[in-house]
Amino acid sequence: MAGLYIHIPFCKQACYYCDFHFSTNQSQRRELIELIAREIALQRQYLNANPLDTIYWGGGTPSMLTAFELDLLVDAIHKNFSIVMHPEVTLEANPDDLSPEKLALLKTVGINRLSIGIQSFDDNILKFLNRAHRTSEAIQCIHQARKAGFDNISIDLIYSIPGQDDALLNKNLATALALNPEHISAYSLTVEEKTVFGRWASQGKLTAMAEDVSAQQFLLVMDTLGLHGYDHYEISNYCRPGFESKHNTSYWQQKPYLGVGPSAHSFDSVSRQCNVSNNYHYASALRENRLPFDREVLTPANKINEYIFTSLRTRPGCNLQHLKTTLKYDLIDQNRAYIEMLVESKHMELKDNSLVLTRSGKLLADQISSDLFVILEK
Repeated sequence: MAGLYIHIPFCKQACYYCDFHFSTNQSQRRELIELIAREIALQRQYLNANPLDTIYWGGGTPSMLTAFELDLLVDAIHKNFSIVMHPEVTLEANPDDLSPEKLALLKTVGINRLSIGIQSFDDNILKFLNRAHRTSEAIQCIHQARKAGFDNISIDLIYSIPGQDDALLNKNLATALALNPEHISAYSLTVEEKTVFGRWASQGKLTAMAEDVSAQQFLLVMDTLGLHGYDHYEISNYCRPGFESKHNTSYWQQKPYLGVGPSAHSFDSVSRQCNVSNNYHYASALRENRLPFDREVLTPANKINEYIFTSLRTRPGCNLQHLKTTLKYDLIDQNRAYIEMLVESKHMELKDNSLVLTRSGKLLADQISSDLFVILEK
């Protein structure tokens, strides 16, 4: 089995925190969508005839696509790949795009899972983030999605936002829980350099939330969602039992996937490749039937480090037998004293021959992973 990711690099406006590749210039959109369809055809051999069991429309804002654009890409996918009987097909959407007509269209083209970028249920925070929607639209779109027949809905929320104290975060969580989504992705706001917030921070106009306060908000999110029956199956992801994101889980389990569109990444178990993050250069290459990507062949150390990093973020944890058998690496033998210290300090547990982060350990996930990495050869 394999996954397909389609990156739609267009947005109505720039959210101030976002560092994903996108453009607000729509003038060449139709041609670029046609070129993504061309890339799908050119990459038909990448997955070695493995059928698709997940398809993920990301961006950018794929919910902006018209019926013609959706049909063009869906047709290209079906012409060039085999697909299992009941694939998970996710589309990222903004609330202001999800009219009853758009929801009906999405159902028609096979979308069966919505990932809705709500981020906050507070209008002042939404304005601060420069989101295009308001709270009323966010709530309404979920009700309309239910009426349209969607029974697998994920919503995105952001915490650690300057100006969003615990009381406001609790209010946001309560609103989210009342809507009963099957899945919630909750992210700590990161101020990235090449964003509006990054520029504000460099000018002294924005101060990121203190690390200890951010950590407390992470615990608040974790505990609140856990008390309401959501499984914390990955550092930033929570779901009702059985509603894990199959596509994202395949990333963490290092299954092969193809990414198409500007900036999209692909993985074939041997190498990773990344398309150019520039619409003009992407289009120029595809017009000539060239694939505009950089490729990196993974070394044994790369594979070990990637597995440690991704697996420690998940509920099952880092499988020590997998490291020994598949990657020929004994993590315990190489890091015995450090791991014993983590276990003794209750940041980590050894369960079923896997290392699993505890509640407090999840606060230190990135640091713990980094400390366990194999040193890469220069």
